[in-house]
Amino acid sequence: MAVTLADVAARARVSTATVSRVLNGNYPVAESTRVRVLRAVADLEYVVNGPASALAAATSDLVGILVNDIADPFFGIIASAVQAEMSRGTERRTGDVTGTRTGDIGTSRTGAGAHTDAAGRIPARGHRLVPTDEKLAVVCNTGGSPERELTYLTLLQRQRAAAVVMTGGAVEDPGHMAAVTAGLARLAAAGTRVVLCGRPPVRPESAAPAPVTLAFDNRGGARRLTEHLITLGHRNIGYVAGPDGRTTTRHRLEGHRAALVAHGVPDPAHRTVHGAYDRAAGYDAALELLRRDAALTSIVAANDTAALGVCAALRDRGLRIPGDISVAGFDDLPFSADAAPALTTVRLPLREAGARAGRLVMGHETPPPGGVATIRAELMVRESTSVPYS
Repeated sequence: MAVTLADVAARARVSTATVSRVLNGNYPVAESTRVRVLRAVADLEYVVNGPASALAAATSDLVGILVNDIADPFFGIIASAVQAEMSRGTERRTGDVTGTRTGDIGTSRTGAGAHTDAAGRIPARGHRLVPTDEKLAVVCNTGGSPERELTYLTLLQRQRAAAVVMTGGAVEDPGHMAAVTAGLARLAAAGTRVVLCGRPPVRPESAAPAPVTLAFDNRGGARRLTEHLITLGHRNIGYVAGPDGRTTTRHRLEGHRAALVAHGVPDPAHRTVHGAYDRAAGYDAALELLRRDAALTSIVAANDTAALGVCAALRDRGLRIPGDISVAGFDDLPFSADAAPALTTVRLPLREAGARAGRLVMGHETPPPGGVATIRAELMVRESTSVPYS
């Protein structure tokens, strides 16, 4: 038979209201009473009824993290950091169940017969009390599908999610953007915290608050990367862009082109090829760029994974990096520094951004002014770029 709140109250010799206050942490309770309640919870192995609590409250214990592809290190790092920070924040506020005592050092009794050790702690009895503010993180893999993105937002709303983190670029279809904005507004109106991480801000038309946004400086980072190549002396620069219709693709391409314009470097259309953010697409795009323009001295890829494909294609063609063609990427994923040669790229602080998103959705950090923070991208110069040799 399931243990009830009344059973815990009887064991601790308090009212059910007091037990609720201790478990919810929303009302001051005497320390000795709190200890008795928590010991009764541990002894009886009482588990808070999540669905019932969700019905009584505005939200559940669920946090949804929407990613394009969890197998992509870009999204995996962010999602992992969000979840780690959620747990870390809870641990910072949850210590051992302890009793306060004074007197001689040794075994004593606190409260209703609770044994303590020499330090005054109530020993654990094989049952870990789950903190009442612990959340269940669920990663929702959209696969880049706009339809799946909307479906997950609807499902999370049905589950009364406590928070939602949306990661990565947005699809630039007006109808889809309007649908996502409306979905986020419904979540916010229901009490769900919403954070956009690596995604442009949205402005709901309704009175619902706009989601907190941690936006990456994709334009600025891409511009600094291309300016690095121009400074080295490159003028024939190919570009492997991401898929059409994505904000990240557009912003990085705009930064690249802004650098070319600022320095008077030609930018004919044939020097840009679009593709997916994966190795195979980078490989195919590099071969296509070489077919279109044999005079290229450098190739910039819109992310590091595609850049690895570019490097593989060049090696298969017998070309040296950077001796014949320089190569650069974007994101500074973990493998970038270990590539051969080490990849020049733009570092986005993915882990730090994910951790900050985790603190924001848990309410452990104050939102930035205006609800939007731009996270700067840092140029990382390594061995894959050099002055053009021919």
